[in-house]
Amino acid sequence: MSSTNHEGLRREIGVLGLAANTLNRTIGAGIFVLPAFVASFLGETSILAYLFCGFLMMLIMLCFSEIGSKITSTGGAYAYIHAAFGPYAGFLANTMFWFVGILADAAIANAMADMLSIYLPLLSEILFRAIFFLLVFGFFTFVNILGVKHGDNMVKINTLIKLVPLTILIIAGFMGTSIDNLKWHSLPTISKLGEASILLFFAFAGGEASLNVSGELKNPQKVVPLGILSGMGAVVLFYVLIQTVSQGVLGADLLNFKEAPLAAVANKVIGSFGSTLMIAGAVFSMFAALSGSVLSYPRVIFAGANKGWMPKIMAKVHPKFATPYVAIITYAILDLVFSLSGGFKQLAIIASASLLVVYFGVVAATIKLRLQETDKSIGFRLPFGVGIPALTAISILWFLSNLAMKEITSLAIFLGILSSLYLLIEFYRKKK
Repeated sequence: MSSTNHEGLRREIGVLGLAANTLNRTIGAGIFVLPAFVASFLGETSILAYLFCGFLMMLIMLCFSEIGSKITSTGGAYAYIHAAFGPYAGFLANTMFWFVGILADAAIANAMADMLSIYLPLLSEILFRAIFFLLVFGFFTFVNILGVKHGDNMVKINTLIKLVPLTILIIAGFMGTSIDNLKWHSLPTISKLGEASILLFFAFAGGEASLNVSGELKNPQKVVPLGILSGMGAVVLFYVLIQTVSQGVLGADLLNFKEAPLAAVANKVIGSFGSTLMIAGAVFSMFAALSGSVLSYPRVIFAGANKGWMPKIMAKVHPKFATPYVAIITYAILDLVFSLSGGFKQLAIIASASLLVVYFGVVAATIKLRLQETDKSIGFRLPFGVGIPALTAISILWFLSNLAMKEITSLAIFLGILSSLYLLIEFYRKKK
């Protein structure tokens, strides 16, 4: 029996749903090409970058687990930052978060269309591409408006399907692995490990968006830590296994297949069918990731509207289905517009840097609320006091320090624009 929260939304998502969406939002198309790119930096020691990034992401998810089990309103990362640092920080996090989601979706949708255009050349033409995007986002919109349970079930099914080709590859790959290809002959320098880790880190990102539906989780105190940590743990396991079989099967030749390394691995251990399976898997993986986005990110717009930062109509809840239907439709329309525009590519830098800032905000919020808490019995609680969040904050700052000047400048300009917009909204609100 589901309950309804104070926002009018139904709590119907459990541990499996949260874990599936975490896994689904993280494992996209990137893993189908990353093994060769990482190997170009670290060679046979590429696994070190996966372990390093996986360790850091698990630290970040531990922070999300603690704060997410205590703050259970809709909005995820935005809600945590707003609770700890107030409306200005909340506005920045809210706007950055859903905007980053749109940019990521636009990139994924175009990559999916590009890959399909190999077999369906019509998708190279703008008219047919527009129809394709309209059908995809229209379908996701329809399903998610019908109820959060429908959107959650779709994500579960899509996640299961997308893991099938990767699981087949891992099993067949281990059977065709040569131990000699996995031997280390030297250790990488710290700078090389850093370069590879920054490239790889964003392949581990995205799972945090699954917590945007916090207001629709059945028992947040239990579901958040179990769902988010099991989902991210599965991501790390899959990534490590995929990199291992890629190197184990192809060895030094892995560097020669930067466009489609997993297709090359599958072709060698399974045959031509394996290559086709990996291409189909990559396309469906992108499709599934988009389904998770349309479930998660509209909730951030909905939460922002409840705070007065978006038009009030965005906070409307469907009287029958108990879903933020206007926010869902709005987000899907923005997805469609940005997917049809080439301009989003120049904004990708902002998206990556913004995500690191949001992560840092959540970790800092975890530290602040831990120091201020009076009731220690509420929610999931990390061991070692603020030790884990502090270590996580230092690690994120290190990543931020390694951003190129172009990325830092773009982020500063973006934050400046958002700050000006916040001041205008507050001025208008006070005047009204």
